[in-house]
Amino acid sequence: MTATPANLVERYLELGLRLGRHIDGMVDAYYGPAALSASVDAEPLRTPAALAEDAKALVADLDAGVPLDAATEDSLRRRWLRAQVLGLRTTAERLAGVAIAFEDEIERCYGVRPTRVDESAFEAAHRALDEVLPGTGPLGERYIEWKEAQSVPTDVLPRAIASFAEDFRDRTQRAFGLPEGEHIDFDLVTNEPWSGFNYYLGDLKSRVAINIDLPVLATSLGHLVAHEAYPGHHTEHSRKEVGLVRRRQRLEESIFLVGAPQCLLAEGLADLGLEVLCGERPEAVEADHLKPLGIPFDAEVAARARQAAEALNAVRGNLALLLHVDGADPDDVIAYAERWGLLPKARAEKAVQFQTDPTWRAYIFCYIDGLRLCRRFTAGDPARFERLLTEQLLPADLEAARPEPGAQGVGGVGR
Repeated sequence: MTATPANLVERYLELGLRLGRHIDGMVDAYYGPAALSASVDAEPLRTPAALAEDAKALVADLDAGVPLDAATEDSLRRRWLRAQVLGLRTTAERLAGVAIAFEDEIERCYGVRPTRVDESAFEAAHRALDEVLPGTGPLGERYIEWKEAQSVPTDVLPRAIASFAEDFRDRTQRAFGLPEGEHIDFDLVTNEPWSGFNYYLGDLKSRVAINIDLPVLATSLGHLVAHEAYPGHHTEHSRKEVGLVRRRQRLEESIFLVGAPQCLLAEGLADLGLEVLCGERPEAVEADHLKPLGIPFDAEVAARARQAAEALNAVRGNLALLLHVDGADPDDVIAYAERWGLLPKARAEKAVQFQTDPTWRAYIFCYIDGLRLCRRFTAGDPARFERLLTEQLLPADLEAARPEPGAQGVGGVGR
C-alpha cells in the first residue's frame, strides 16, 4: 500500500482511482498527478469493504474541517467534495455486498430521488404524436418508420458531424468562450451500450466516440454533437481544467467519476446544450447542416414531433425502476420500452443493455433529472449556463435556485 496522501484532495483522487480498478469505466477521465495514478496501479487491489471505510474516514475528516489542500479554503468546495465522496462510499459499499435500495443508491450517488412516471403521461404523448406524424396506421409503426427514414448514412456521418461541430464550436466560442488550444477528434465505434461518449484526455483535448451499432438518426445527431462536444462535455471539461485546475489548483476536478453528483450536472447541461445554442426550436439550424448532405429532414415536423414526444424521455427512468426495484424480467422491460417509448426492438434492447451494465445501471437519472434541474437553474439565462460550465455546483443548488429578475429566455446564438 502507498504512503498516506498529504491532503484530503489526494485521498479523494486515490479513492476514485482505486474504485476504478473494480468497475471498468468508473473513472471517466483522469489527468491529475501521474505519480499518484501509477502508484495506485502498482499496489495490491484494495477490497471494496476497505475502500468503503476509506470513504467513511474521508467524510469524517471533511466534516471535522481538516484542510483540503494548500489551495484557498472554500466551504462550498468542501461541500461539493463531501457529496462526491458520499457517492463513492455508496458504490464501494454496494460492491462489498451491503444491501442498498436502488432509490437510495441513486439519491446517495447523484443527489436526486427517482420517481416513477405514470403511463397516463405517455398516453398523452402518444395522442399528441398521433396528430403530428404523417401517414395512417398504428402509431408505433408510423413513429419508427418516420424516424428510421431519417437515418444518416454511415459514409456521410463524418461530414455531418464535422459540419455540426464547426458551427457549434463557433457558437460556443461567441457565447461562453473556449480555452485556446482545445481540440476534439471524432471516431465512429461499435459494440458499446451508449450512443456517444466523450473521452476527455486532459490538456484541453477530447476524443468523442459515436456508436454506429444502430443507425444514427438525423433527429438526434445535432443533439449528440452538442451534448458530447460544444457546449456540452468537452466544453465543461476544458473550461474547468483551465479555470479550476490550472488557475485555482483544485485537483479534485482532474478526475471525473461515474457514481457521483458531478455526473448529473454534466449530463443535464450537455442535454440542454442544443437548446442553449440554437433556441427552443433548433430544427431549422439542424436542417441547414443535414439537407446539403442529402439527408431528408423536415424541420417543422421534426420540431412538432420532438415537443409531442418529450414526455417519453421519462420511459427510460421507468425501465430502470422496473429492472432494479421490481425485478422485472429484461424481456418484459424491452417490451415496455417498445410499447411506451415507441422504440423498435433493437433500440429497446440497447436501452435495456445500458441499464443493466454494471457501470451505468443507475446512470439514466443523470439525464432525466439533470436536464430538469439544469433547465430550471438556467431559466433561459446564458450567464447561468456558463456557471454550470465553470463552477462546482450540486443538484441541491440547482433545486433551490430561482430565476433572477430580468433573466432572458433561451435564445440561439446567431449563426
